[in-house]
Amino acid sequence: MDFRLTDEQQMFYDTVRRFALAELADGAATRANQDAYPWDVAEKFAQMGLLGITIPEADGGVGGGLVNAILAIQAVAEVCPRSGDVIQAANFGPVRTFAEFATPDQKQRFLGKVLAGKSLISLGMTEPEAGSAVTDLRTSATPDGEGYRVNGTKIFGTHSSEAEVFLVYLRYGPGVGGIGSVLIERDTPGFTIGKPSTFMNGETWSQLYFDNVFVPRENVLIGKGGFKKQIAGFNVERLGNSARALAVGRHAFNLARDHAAQRHQFGRALCEFQGLQWKFSEMAVKLEAAGLMLMRAAVNGENTLPSAQETAMAKLACNEAGFFAANEAVQILGGLGFSEESTAQYALRRTRGWMIAGGSIEILKNRIAEGIFDRRFSQRAEQQMAAE
Repeated sequence: MDFRLTDEQQMFYDTVRRFALAELADGAATRANQDAYPWDVAEKFAQMGLLGITIPEADGGVGGGLVNAILAIQAVAEVCPRSGDVIQAANFGPVRTFAEFATPDQKQRFLGKVLAGKSLISLGMTEPEAGSAVTDLRTSATPDGEGYRVNGTKIFGTHSSEAEVFLVYLRYGPGVGGIGSVLIERDTPGFTIGKPSTFMNGETWSQLYFDNVFVPRENVLIGKGGFKKQIAGFNVERLGNSARALAVGRHAFNLARDHAAQRHQFGRALCEFQGLQWKFSEMAVKLEAAGLMLMRAAVNGENTLPSAQETAMAKLACNEAGFFAANEAVQILGGLGFSEESTAQYALRRTRGWMIAGGSIEILKNRIAEGIFDRRFSQRAEQQMAAE
């Protein structure tokens, strides 16, 4: 057992980090406070081969492993948290599920622009009455000739205000076995993208409305009975969430560490006060431990889709460690950390959001408990279970 990166992995990480320091560090605070997606950064990453790292070369990707994708997102987000979103979108987001299950025709039509940094795929999963209980979704697909008519609505989708293609979870029939997904393009008749709303972390999202939208059969991604396949692909997205939370927490940690080494109060450097030393020790332990859990999930899922149990444990650890570090960093930095001129407050807002997005920490704990006891624990009310 070797916990060190290979020489090739270390070289890859160092190369990406040098680029981030040279090209992204100076504008990190500006990007953090901008609503618009950083398309200029996306195109630079495409030229460097950082988009589609885990996607096969035959499909236009790099053909690398999950560990390298995590190293890339960490090397970037530790320097410029906002730019880490670009690595996520083209390596861990719905594009990964798409690449896993799409037909050759679908890949040819949609994947090229995403990997060139010129387009985004957004996931339509959450609904007003189906959040953590995603299998309660109501968006439906009804057969109609050579396709389906889709009706329903989606909320809280990342990049839903900017994407050109939407990977939409829906229901072909009753029960979990009736769930699958389709691809819906932005300008499809009957498909309306609502007014953008803003999360606390500055990200925007738009409610999606499907009013008798016709989806041809060639745009069906996963048919009836494919819910488990979709969720298996979603575990990759959760690892991207984990990697960003960890990296952004480290970004805040580094800001606070540099500040504590240089700032003096009461005639002493801040780092000489025992109370702050304890804060940094706690942050370091949580970040390091979470990083090991993340890498375990990535290594074991390197040539396949990652384990649901290891992914849940990694995401829980990284979400909590990243938020803890960012929160403590803001406290250590004081008024400077609370200012919009600092990325520390941005790191706090971002890491807090990831404790909800992609599976809340409570849902993750439920999933971990199921793995511990090797049984499923339903969260549904008893009367509803009896009715079913």
